[in-house]
Amino acid sequence: MEGHMSECGDGWGRPNGPSCIISMSLTWDSGAYWCESKEGATSNRINITVSGTPVILQSPVLPVMEGQNVSLHCQTKSPPSELLADFYKDGSLIGTEPTGHMTIHHVTKSDEGVYKCHISSRGESPPGWIYVTEKPTTPPPPTSSFSTTTTSTSPSSSHLWFMLLLHLVVFCPFFISTVLMASLYRHRLTGNYPSP
Repeated sequence: MEGHMSECGDGWGRPNGPSCIISMSLTWDSGAYWCESKEGATSNRINITVSGTPVILQSPVLPVMEGQNVSLHCQTKSPPSELLADFYKDGSLIGTEPTGHMTIHHVTKSDEGVYKCHISSRGESPPGWIYVTEKPTTPPPPTSSFSTTTTSTSPSSSHLWFMLLLHLVVFCPFFISTVLMASLYRHRLTGNYPSP
């Protein structure tokens, strides 16, 4: 019934953990399907068509992202399954393929729509939607400004203190030992040695 909404197990399907199993699908099982968490978050909806006709169009059930390739396969329920097939989008013929297989390269939003196929002497498939989602845009890398560069290369105050301490530790003993050596040398020249 159109517009009727019901949960898995309420007249259709069998709950199995996080899944819902439909053992024997019938034409009235066609419709929009989605899942919902206990918190109320819902997944994307997918349209599933159960066909009573001998021709089936296999197309992506989930939305495809812009730039991807999409494969369409028109086949019959009975052999031979690969036959010459006409493909339609929104009611307009978009191509004829000898093996019943068509690939749409690098899809864009304009490729979104209702698709179906037709095989002569076999019939037409039920229509199926193809949804195209926009490619996520990546933000450009941050540009470094002059002030950022200056800040990143200028020494921090802790670095300055460390350098000062290093100079004191290295040069103070050197300076003290130099003064002592000069003092001893002067006393040696004059002969005035400090008394013990």
